[in-house]
Amino acid sequence: MAAEALYVPAAVDLAAIVIGALTGGLLAAREGFAVSGVLLLAVTGGLGGGLIRDVLLADGPPVAMTNAAYLPTVAVTAAVTFYFSGWLSRLTGLLVALDAVTLGFFTVIGAQKAQLAGLPSPSVVFIGTVTAVGGAVIRDMLLAQRADIVQPGPYNAVAALIGATVLSILAGPVDMPPLPVAAIVIVLVTGLRLLSVWRGWEAPVAVDLPTRARSRLVRHTRRTRRTRRRS
Repeated sequence: MAAEALYVPAAVDLAAIVIGALTGGLLAAREGFAVSGVLLLAVTGGLGGGLIRDVLLADGPPVAMTNAAYLPTVAVTAAVTFYFSGWLSRLTGLLVALDAVTLGFFTVIGAQKAQLAGLPSPSVVFIGTVTAVGGAVIRDMLLAQRADIVQPGPYNAVAALIGATVLSILAGPVDMPPLPVAAIVIVLVTGLRLLSVWRGWEAPVAVDLPTRARSRLVRHTRRTRRTRRRS
């Protein structure tokens, strides 16, 4: 298992938080929320996943509370979305792309932090996925709507889950250095997210295998009978 984690430059870390905060703030602005609502959804979008991760790991106070730059950055982002939501809404394509990259970064940061805590691979995958999508879950709860990640649609949690699983394998049994592992996982998660949006791929839904097998068997039996009659 990797003994060190990828060093993420402060600018990249803050950029990921800004994109998450923009997503939450824009949703609040579109819903006509007051300034407090815009700020709250910006905080959950930018810092929610990291807060859940740090609480689960119980590794001292959450980074969002100890890093002096995080909350002011989110507050400034919330102010921008509050006053320029119409202009930012025109950048939907760019925001989708940046959001996909952010999903990859949050997956890597969460999973690697779980690895440094000495957690087993299943827990590493779980923490990585929760870090990536936890903020969106809190955001949807505040909006009183069913969480986006549990509904059919473009890959979100699925992309993070696959990425965290690949990271746990490459950094664990394969024992690759953290930088190549992080690069592979970020590209993988970003690519899966963007491809699912572009191609209209949807996360799989529950399937009743016995019913499906029975239906196929019935159709096969009917085709066989028709073939015999014709012959």
